[in-house]
Amino acid sequence: MTSVAMKYLKLGESGFDQSLSDMLSWESVSNADMQKLVADIIHHVRTEGDQALIEYSAKFDSYPVDSMAALTVSAEDIEAAFNRLDEAKQDALKVAAERVEKYHSKQLSESWQYTDELGVVLGQKVTAMDKVGIYVPGGVAPLASSVIMNAMPAKVAGVKDIVMATPAPNGEVSDFVLAAAYVSGVTECYLLGGAQAIAALAYGTQTVPSVDKIVGPGNAFVATAKAQVFGKVGIDMIAGPSEILVVCDGKTNPDWIAMDLFSQAEHSHDAQAILISQDAEFLAQVKASIEKLLPTMERADTILESLNNRGLMIEVAQLEQAIELINTIAPEHLELSIDEPESWLDGIRHAGAIFMGRHSSEALGDYCAGPNHVLPTSGTARFFSPLGVYDFQKRSSLIGASAQAANTLGPVVSVLARGELLTAHAQSAEYRIND
Repeated sequence: MTSVAMKYLKLGESGFDQSLSDMLSWESVSNADMQKLVADIIHHVRTEGDQALIEYSAKFDSYPVDSMAALTVSAEDIEAAFNRLDEAKQDALKVAAERVEKYHSKQLSESWQYTDELGVVLGQKVTAMDKVGIYVPGGVAPLASSVIMNAMPAKVAGVKDIVMATPAPNGEVSDFVLAAAYVSGVTECYLLGGAQAIAALAYGTQTVPSVDKIVGPGNAFVATAKAQVFGKVGIDMIAGPSEILVVCDGKTNPDWIAMDLFSQAEHSHDAQAILISQDAEFLAQVKASIEKLLPTMERADTILESLNNRGLMIEVAQLEQAIELINTIAPEHLELSIDEPESWLDGIRHAGAIFMGRHSSEALGDYCAGPNHVLPTSGTARFFSPLGVYDFQKRSSLIGASAQAANTLGPVVSVLARGELLTAHAQSAEYRIND
């Protein structure tokens, strides 16, 4: 196997900032040709409905069917898939779902209101969305965890209808994925993939209902489609490749750190794994662990390509210098494999999920710790948050003015509205003064 050639940078050396920027740079593979193809697919689904989905099932998934019945998974079939699993997998899915549900129940927002000194009732009404769609990729890995992470916060929020779309290449769908749908409260499931699935969820067909919001990961076609239907429906985010940033003081077993880097690198050749330490000898030990362990990995080729393309080791003079690097990188996953990681939290402004301590592997967060594993990537942790219950709740403002309030605030409205040359606004408020 080819030797791993992760890039090595030293903070403070000439050209460090530009080299780091180059390594962090990632541009979507969605070019003009893909944009056009996705737009055509969306248009075809909008105009032809179920027939377009049947055609695309044969074209893209090698699954020719005669009707949508073959692309529809009933509630009974979902439950049967769960029952076909061995007990260990059933129990693992239930534990993960329960922990994710418990964590997300802490995020629920409640309606509130108060009456101010003028007698105006002010407040906020919080309601769940009616119907949401979750997309679950059906490629090289059966992502049961993605089902739980996307569906459970919607369920906790009070969404009544949770519609899942997942492709079935050659007509095959994972029992593991369907079983995750069973424990997560998915109410409908369709064997649809790619841009056509996103179009169906956004606009609806004769069989597939239109939803209010679409969440879930996917390839470039899925991401492009989500961007194009945004506005007709809500979306969670446009996700880039998976990322991990590990900060280690040199006191953690280097094999552990190597495997933590692998845990993200195995996702795809575009995934990014970064290690920061003040201990150059430790960085060399991790490099040796990578070389030793890589041949034992099932996805060794993907890991190797990822580490060679975007893998990075950074040496700092003092470990605390890593804090500003963290905020610059704004990683999806951040592992603080150090003593007293809680002492760093005040300084960390940008990270999707923060794993504190040597035993807090990123894999725990991916599956069953409780917080969501749908996280901002490619530096978007600067302004995005993890998927949560709040993504499936809407807020309506409440305003109930008394006669006194209309009389007192009406002149304020009049001055402001006339200052903006909006006289109808002004007169609407003026009519109620001294009424």
